[in-house]
Amino acid sequence: MKSASNLPLAIGIAILSGNLLGASLSAMPPADHSQGASRGKQSDSKSDSAVANQSQALSANDGMALIKGGEFDMGSIDPRECKCGGHEAMEDARPIHRVRVDSFWIDAAEVTNAEYQVFVKETNYVTVAEREPKPEDFPGVPKEFLVPGSVVFHAPTERVSLNDSQAWWRFVPGASWKHPDGPDSHLAGRENYPVVHIAYEDAEAYATWAKKRLPTEAEWEYAARGGLAQKLYPWGNDLTPDGKHQANIFQGDFPRIDRAEDGFRGAAPVRSFPPNAYGLYDMSGNVWEWCSDWYRPEYYADLAAKKVVAVNPHGPRSSLDPAEIWANKRVVRGGSFLCTDQFCTRYMVGSRGKSEVSTGTSHTGFRCVRSAEPAPSK
Repeated sequence: MKSASNLPLAIGIAILSGNLLGASLSAMPPADHSQGASRGKQSDSKSDSAVANQSQALSANDGMALIKGGEFDMGSIDPRECKCGGHEAMEDARPIHRVRVDSFWIDAAEVTNAEYQVFVKETNYVTVAEREPKPEDFPGVPKEFLVPGSVVFHAPTERVSLNDSQAWWRFVPGASWKHPDGPDSHLAGRENYPVVHIAYEDAEAYATWAKKRLPTEAEWEYAARGGLAQKLYPWGNDLTPDGKHQANIFQGDFPRIDRAEDGFRGAAPVRSFPPNAYGLYDMSGNVWEWCSDWYRPEYYADLAAKKVVAVNPHGPRSSLDPAEIWANKRVVRGGSFLCTDQFCTRYMVGSRGKSEVSTGTSHTGFRCVRSAEPAPSK
């Protein structure tokens, strides 16, 4: 049994992994979003002024790239066969199967803090991390520990077991998209960084406001590949071609020491690395990105068993992760600044991630898509 002093950490890790509170959180009713305007601290005014002149209305396809529809091989080979492939088999990313998607528009970059702030200013939206948990949703947890907050990466000072994620994740009261490192942090200087601490419904709310939607997993991978067939990364098969880093991932002794050989320790401003052939940035590394599909590890096998091209697949009807059957999970893609061949190589373009839908963390964000208008019939 955990001591009271450890309960906030235990709550945060449980939220992160879905081990305890996922079902309760996903059942929580929506907040009254009208309360959002009064939640900020004084430090928010620094970032407010930085984005004050940003347009309050997004143009039809501002910052988006048109992806022409087509077919591709979706999924990943066993990465353990590859240099820098890591130790995970990633069986949920196989079998590789044929998929066709229609044309669509996709954000060229991850949604930034500045962009999300425009949304919040117009709607007074309150994210999951900013809402005060209700005691009835968390029976047995002392009320004093039920405070708004989110899960933040914290590098340990000593070597730790990679089987114990509590060693590098902390539940931080007051952490949210506005305060990404905790209540004393702010967005000044981070306006062009990807917004994080975003739960699935927070991303979906933004997409709806922007008259967009979240991408399906198939759309996301098709766009990320940039027209390259069965390559390991959005730019090819070499992680660092000519010794040049192409993505913001972890180099060093995970999770203790990030040598930042790619130029960044933690998240990077969007567009810090070259785009893929479709003009899309950060389709590998930086922050995880929500997709609209529910997660099931056997979904690719189910599609492949039909022995036909899967047309615009939208994922299974419900979530089921055998490792955490009580957690409702959606697919996340792209990996993050914490991915490394020592622990997680899911920056590989065909690999899959998963996250409990009410979970926001310091390495999870999103980008949006919009369906392309069909060509007029002749």
